[in-house]
Amino acid sequence: MLRYTLMRLGVFAGCLGVVWGLVHFGVVPRGLGDSNGMWIILLALVLSAPISFVVLRKERDRASETVVRRVDRMKANLEASRSQEDAATDSAHAQSQAS
Repeated sequence: MLRYTLMRLGVFAGCLGVVWGLVHFGVVPRGLGDSNGMWIILLALVLSAPISFVVLRKERDRASETVVRRVDRMKANLEASRSQEDAATDSAHAQSQAS
């Protein structure tokens, strides 16, 4: 998951550098008034999203498989704890009925 996040940040940083260069050299218009920095960041975000979606598909799939495994393991642990608790409650209830 960390690897995917770092790769995603790398794609964004690359897009940010390209957009900054394009704005600096006048290929892409500057923002309105003092919004130049915000314009560059927003444009880089808009460009990096589809690039990341296509280029990082395999890494995203690996990250989602890792998340699914963790969730399944947590569900299994929760169910095991719940069944142990139920067994202990049933045992205590049976002992109180026997007395």
